[in-house]
Amino acid sequence: MQAPPPEPNHPPGPTGTGPGSPLLPDTEHVADPLAAVEEATPAPPVRRGARDLTRGSIPRHLLLFSLPMLAGSLLHMSYSIVNAIWVGRFLGKASLAAVTVGFPILFLLMAIANGFSMGANILVSQYTGAQDWSGVRRVVQSGYLMIAALCLVLLATGEVIIGPLLQLVGTPPEVLPLAAPYMRLMLLTLPPMFLISLTGALLRGVGDSTTPLYFQTGGLLLTAVLDPLLMFGWLGAPRLGLVGTAVAALVTQVLALIALLFHLERRGHMVAPDLRTLALHRPTVAHIARIGFPSVLQQGLVSLGILFVVGLVNQFGEDATAALGAAGRIDQIASLPAMTFGMAVSTMAGQNIGAGSYDRVRKVFWWGILISGGVTLLLSAMVMALPELLLSLFINRSVDPQVMAMGASYLRIVVGSFVFFAVMFVSNGIINGAGQTLVTTGFTVIAMWLVRIPLAWWLSQRVLHRVEGVWIAMAVGFFVAMVVSVSYFLSGRWRGGAMGGAAARQREPGGA
Repeated sequence: MQAPPPEPNHPPGPTGTGPGSPLLPDTEHVADPLAAVEEATPAPPVRRGARDLTRGSIPRHLLLFSLPMLAGSLLHMSYSIVNAIWVGRFLGKASLAAVTVGFPILFLLMAIANGFSMGANILVSQYTGAQDWSGVRRVVQSGYLMIAALCLVLLATGEVIIGPLLQLVGTPPEVLPLAAPYMRLMLLTLPPMFLISLTGALLRGVGDSTTPLYFQTGGLLLTAVLDPLLMFGWLGAPRLGLVGTAVAALVTQVLALIALLFHLERRGHMVAPDLRTLALHRPTVAHIARIGFPSVLQQGLVSLGILFVVGLVNQFGEDATAALGAAGRIDQIASLPAMTFGMAVSTMAGQNIGAGSYDRVRKVFWWGILISGGVTLLLSAMVMALPELLLSLFINRSVDPQVMAMGASYLRIVVGSFVFFAVMFVSNGIINGAGQTLVTTGFTVIAMWLVRIPLAWWLSQRVLHRVEGVWIAMAVGFFVAMVVSVSYFLSGRWRGGAMGGAAARQREPGGA
């Protein structure tokens, strides 16, 4: 029988493992190359920038932690909509289609960085719940080196394969000459985006969702100004067309990263990297990879699934591709609350698992469903009631009536199923927060590859012979994903964590 754990507010023991966490590694007998650095330099102030999510009102924490992330996401989506209006209205539907076919490829590359960032986020949240601040620093220092090396490899690979990949997904011939140069420039934004993604994940792990909002706001405002200047050659700027939006993104991402890191360093924030002493702590790297790689695989599978879906839609012509692009902008806004609350649930679950508060984790689940599901249901109803009005922001109905009709059918069918998406994100957030990213990857295989894609092909190519078959399959996929994820959560098997499952279950009240 394992000895009962200390109270959640006790400091971690000498091994660096906090109470209750199934993930935190035993580093007592592992040589730590950062140990000498930690002894020679003052540790960052305890809790500098951290927020304790293991106590207090759960709905209040969920709302206060989620709102800055939601605001940042809405700002980003607002910029995307304005950008789509510039592109669709003034550069034409071929340029809008070029952005649409390029998005899944960028999503695929970003999924790799986001996956390892999630691994760092989960470890940091559990270390924070266990009040193991040295563990937090090891993740920070190792994480930045990992992501920097990874993004350089992906940048080089992407520049080589981008042309053939655009052809592989069936990009229409009239769109390809626009999509290729646009994507090659967008690939250059990957290094700053990767590092910003990691920084945001680390900040969320310690309970700080506000700091990224300030720099995201500044970066998006600057991008919104540069976009039309470079696209249309206003105020003496070069007229670059669609490529101008990629140049604007590159400039602002680099500036935002520099400003964010400088701010964290000046404040002495606990997730600020010490560039003079960056080093890889091998056990920490192994744990980030062990948690992060399934998430990389999961997001990669989703990205490839989106590519297959876009490929099916492309078979119905340029109008269908443009309809997907326009409706997808609105789709992204309607899905924002679900994804934002899912990230908040994951961080809250990680901190409470690190503190051994499993009963509180269950309460986080139910509060997450109530809040996220309610907000998503309200937004979905609004979108379904006014699809043509919303699409008119991007589509001229008198010029492209078929694009408008296809886009409206997408919003009515797909957005109507987003409540399933919201519930799934909450249960997946708990499971990921416990470190079981391999399990949620399995859910993706089932919902995306065993249900959505085969059904989309069958309905669109063999039954309906219309693009609406793809929309119906997407809705069914969300429902299946929700059922599988919630069933696993209710089974209680998530409590084992990705590592040390038996020990973690023994730490629970009533455990063996």
